[in-house]
Amino acid sequence: MKKSLRLLALVVALAAAGTWFVTGANRGWTKTSVEKRTLDEVTGLEAITYEKKFAPGLDFLGSALLGAGALAGLSFLFRNQQNQNQSH
Repeated sequence: MKKSLRLLALVVALAAAGTWFVTGANRGWTKTSVEKRTLDEVTGLEAITYEKKFAPGLDFLGSALLGAGALAGLSFLFRNQQNQNQSH
């Protein structure tokens, strides 16, 4: 059980860090929409529109790493299993 929890903690931490990095490593808060700047060819004015896109921020990364740390800490509550068939 100890190894399973520690392995799960490692998987959660790596998956969260990988997701955060691959989606742009946003160093702000998590966003569900991002701004997109477009330039009007006729007037030359810049317009800002928003498109729906999930951009996990540092709060996402921190929460996931905190959860992974809790799983790893939980593994310390279990004792090592001893082999029952040991000869004396």
